[in-house]
Amino acid sequence: MQPDYLIIGAGVIGCATALELARAGARVTVLERGAAGAESSWAGGGILSPLLPWDYLEPVTQLTRWGCELYPAWIAELQARTGIDPEYVVSGMLVLPPFDAEQAAIWCARHAMPLRQVNARSILPQLAPEGNALWLPDVAQVRNPRLLGALRRALELEGVTLIEHAEVTGLTLSGSRVAGLETSRGSYSAGSYVVTAGAWSSALLGDLALRCEVHPVRGQMLLFQVAPGSLPHIVLQNGIYLIPRRDGHILVGSTLEDAGFDKSTTADALETLRAAAIGILPQLGTHEVIRHWAGLRPGSTNNIPTIGRHPHVENLYVNSGHFRYGVTMAPGSARLLCNILFDRPQTVDVDPYRWRSAPGEE
Repeated sequence: MQPDYLIIGAGVIGCATALELARAGARVTVLERGAAGAESSWAGGGILSPLLPWDYLEPVTQLTRWGCELYPAWIAELQARTGIDPEYVVSGMLVLPPFDAEQAAIWCARHAMPLRQVNARSILPQLAPEGNALWLPDVAQVRNPRLLGALRRALELEGVTLIEHAEVTGLTLSGSRVAGLETSRGSYSAGSYVVTAGAWSSALLGDLALRCEVHPVRGQMLLFQVAPGSLPHIVLQNGIYLIPRRDGHILVGSTLEDAGFDKSTTADALETLRAAAIGILPQLGTHEVIRHWAGLRPGSTNNIPTIGRHPHVENLYVNSGHFRYGVTMAPGSARLLCNILFDRPQTVDVDPYRWRSAPGEE
């Protein structure tokens, strides 16, 4: 039987969207060009916050904050349903200088986000830097691979069909509708189509992309293994972050590189990230880097994703362009799109995410 929805891309956004649709009673098939969840969603750190939210436009923080509000119940339901623990932890984040303390205080007060100015070593005595820091106690994290594992299992339990290694090579139009897809594994059709292909979304859509302008931004990360509990909180300085996991792994990231679709790692990035990490947490100088990888984030204008229906194609939708915050935005983005599909009331202003026509067509 033909599915109601065919989703292109099985990263965290595609899986969250598929799960939301399936729980609403829709028949859903997900196509993935490689392995499910193996691209940007797996490669990221899982901090559930914009690194410094006061540096972003309201449409970014609106969607990240909604996602964060949904996360505790979303994770609890996933874990109860699948038995997989995504390691959702409210670990707090310590922001080291430089920062604009006044701007941070104004933004946090306006958005009811707890913030304190502290001495860095009063929170983490093991740090090299001392002096004033910003403490954000409510910042949480999730372990991306385990979240993706839970989402995949949840999709199986909901009867969603997942087809991996099926790269879309073309969309067939019939009038103002998509009639089907051509892939490396044959042809597929559905009632409606949702593009959640991350950094590949605009390239896949071709001329249909219009102002859904998504491009790859490479990010390289490192992994250390230390004793569990050595670093209880996330630490951020000059765009470099250290994320501690329960088992003693510490992730260090990340670069921002315009390298096209090249996912290779570089010696320069390794040395830069390693030096920055040791400068924050000196004990890492006695540990080897146990892994070094890169992912391709779906970059977008002002970091604002596109979520909604195509301006001219009736049954074509997109949920893409989340840049660094796809994991954070995932439950909110999936809910927002499904509210559009099912004509349900919205919790947030959806206009900033609308799929817009080419310049001069609106």
